[in-house]
Amino acid sequence: MRNQTRRAGRSARWATDLWRGLRDYFGSLGRRRDEPVNDLAALRHFLETRASYVAQTSLYGYLRTRAGMIYPQLFDNDEYVRSINIAKWHVWLACLSDLTVYAGGLLMQDPQGSASKVGTLMQVVLAEILNATGTPNDADQEFPLHAKRVQARVAGCDWVRVTDDETPFSESPTALIRWAPIVENLKELDEGIVRNSVRFRWQEIRRDLRRNLDAAAVLQSAA
Repeated sequence: MRNQTRRAGRSARWATDLWRGLRDYFGSLGRRRDEPVNDLAALRHFLETRASYVAQTSLYGYLRTRAGMIYPQLFDNDEYVRSINIAKWHVWLACLSDLTVYAGGLLMQDPQGSASKVGTLMQVVLAEILNATGTPNDADQEFPLHAKRVQARVAGCDWVRVTDDETPFSESPTALIRWAPIVENLKELDEGIVRNSVRFRWQEIRRDLRRNLDAAAVLQSAA
C-alpha cells in the first residue's frame, strides 16, 4: 500500500509538471495562446514557457513511447525517477538555449537591431530566467555548469549569422538523446527519429514568435 501511494504521488507530480507546460502554452481553456511579445517581460515569458513546453512534451513523450504499457511502473524505481527529473532540467536548459538564440536572430532583422544591442538584451533576459530558476532541488550537480554553458553560448553568439530556420535548434535534440534515461543501444536506434521529433515541435513555436514578436517594441523597451 505504501509503495502504491508513493507511486501515485510521483505520477501526480509528473502529470502536474506536464500539465503546467501544456497550460502555459495552450492556456486554461485548451486553446493555444496568441500573445504579443512586445517588451522584455513578454519575451522572457515566451522563452521560459515555450522552452518548458518543448522540454516536457519531448522528454515525457519519448519515455511514454519507449515504455509503452509499463510506463506507470517507471515511478516505482527511486533512481529512475531521479533520472527523469535530472533529464527534465537539462533538456529544459538546452531548449532555453536554442530558443534564446533564435529569438535574438529575429530581433536582429529589425532595422533598430544591432549585434551589441541584441546581445546585451538576450543575455539580460536569459540571466533573469536562470536567476529566477536557481538550481532546482531535483536537478543534479551538473545543472549549474550546464546553465553557464548556455550563458556562454548566448554571450558568444554571432547574431548576424543566426538564421530564421531550424539551424539555431541544435542543442535540444542532442540533450534529449544525451539525458533521456533509456538504455544506450535503444537511443542509438532512436536517434534520427528523436531528433526529428524535437525539431518538429519547434516549428509551431517559431511560427508563433514570428507572428507575435514586435521586435521594434522589444528593442525600444530595453533602451
